[in-house]
Amino acid sequence: MMFRILVVDDDIYISNLLTEALTREGYIVDKAFSGTEALLVLSKNKPDLILLDLMLPGLSGETLLPQIKDIPIIVVSAKTDVTDKVGLLLGGAVDYVTKPFHIRELLARIAVQLRKRYADDHALTYRNLTLYPDTLTVVLEQTEIRLTRTECAILKLLMQNPGMPIGKTTILEKISYDTPDCTERSLKQHISNIRHKLQAVDGNDYIEAVYGIGFKMKS
Repeated sequence: MMFRILVVDDDIYISNLLTEALTREGYIVDKAFSGTEALLVLSKNKPDLILLDLMLPGLSGETLLPQIKDIPIIVVSAKTDVTDKVGLLLGGAVDYVTKPFHIRELLARIAVQLRKRYADDHALTYRNLTLYPDTLTVVLEQTEIRLTRTECAILKLLMQNPGMPIGKTTILEKISYDTPDCTERSLKQHISNIRHKLQAVDGNDYIEAVYGIGFKMKS
C-alpha cells in the first residue's frame, strides 16, 4: 500500500527536505505552501496523513486544522509554547513536532500514526516480532525498525510461513509484484540487512539459511 502525505509549509527548503525524505521512504507526497492551497489540494486528493505548519500565509495552520476531518495531522512548527501544543492536540492534531526537528524522529512519528490508523489489522506476529507491512516497520522489544520495501516483503513472506524453509526462487516469485528489482544475487544481501537490523536491537538472529533450499524464520 502506498501512503499519500500532504506537506503544508511555506518554507520551500523545509518542504523540499520533507518531500525528498518522504519519497525516499516510499510515500507519495503532495505539497501546499499556504492554507488556501492546502484546501485546494485536499479537494482533489485525500492524503493518509498531513504535516502542517502553523505560520502560513493567508489561512493559518490553526484556522485550517478544524476544517480537516478524518485525516491524521502532525503539526510541525517553530512555536514551542506548551499552551499552543495542548490546544492543538485537543483541537484535532495527533502529534506536535517542534522545529528544528530530526528527520528520522519525524519519520518514526509518521509511521506510528499511520500504523495506528491503517495498519494494525494487517500486522503479523512471530515470537516477539510484530511486522506492519503497510508502514514498512517491524517492532521488536518496543523498538520500531524501518525496513525497505524489499526487506519488508521478504520478512512478511517468511513470517507468514514460520519454521518452513522457503526456496530462493520461490521468494523471488512471491515478492516480484512488490519488489521487481530484487534478484537472486541481491536477495542474500537483503536478508543479511534484515538480520543485522533485528540483531542490533536484542542480539538475536531471527532468520536462518537452510542449506540447499533457502531461508526460514528461526523457531
